[in-house]
Amino acid sequence: MTHLPDQGPQPGVHDLGYARLDTDRLERTGDAEVVYGAGKAPAQIVELLRTLHETHPDHAVLATRLSEEAQEAVAAAHPSAVVDPVGRTAVLGTPPVLRGTVAVVSAGTSDAPVAAEAATTARVFGAEVDLITDVGVAGLHRVMGVRERLDAADCLVVVAGMEGALASVVGGLVGVPLVAVPTSVGYGASFGGVAALLAMLNSCAPGVSVVNIDNGFGAGVFAARVARRAAPQEAKDQP
Repeated sequence: MTHLPDQGPQPGVHDLGYARLDTDRLERTGDAEVVYGAGKAPAQIVELLRTLHETHPDHAVLATRLSEEAQEAVAAAHPSAVVDPVGRTAVLGTPPVLRGTVAVVSAGTSDAPVAAEAATTARVFGAEVDLITDVGVAGLHRVMGVRERLDAADCLVVVAGMEGALASVVGGLVGVPLVAVPTSVGYGASFGGVAALLAMLNSCAPGVSVVNIDNGFGAGVFAARVARRAAPQEAKDQP
């Protein structure tokens, strides 16, 4: 058997044995590596956050999809971390200078975990957040009542389960870039969010983009990057 020679440490990669952290991501993209907590041991999540924080001491780092046990471990090991039990996230480090505004709009209280994940992600990725909750289409007057807030945002994240109609309604009210997040909320025929996903993909409102089911993280990243680019140049030039 032929053995390849040891190439030594790879630049931009921090090898912890069980994970290879991409520590160059911040320089390449403007956003640091994020820890996806599902399937990882709490001790691993604690170490990954610590390593990222030590690598980027002046930049907030994020962990998502944390179990209750992992949240407790992070809070104990990193007392300065901001742990959100609703969104199942943890943020360690200094928040960035915020540019632009993302409005995170959720249909119902049951969508709160995904909306919270999106909101936290958008903040860590550098955008102000306006969180608008419980404005589902079962009461259209609630959506109309926040139209000015929707129109004032630089990007919208619309979170909805059931039939996922909120994205089309909001997309027909304002011309703001919009990313829709289908959630797994709903009764049997919602098929764990597939019904909402298909409804959003087939939206008759123009300008609606869609991420995967329950993917508040992906939507938050997209929206923050749109909002940052939309911010006035003088705000972008601030230290």
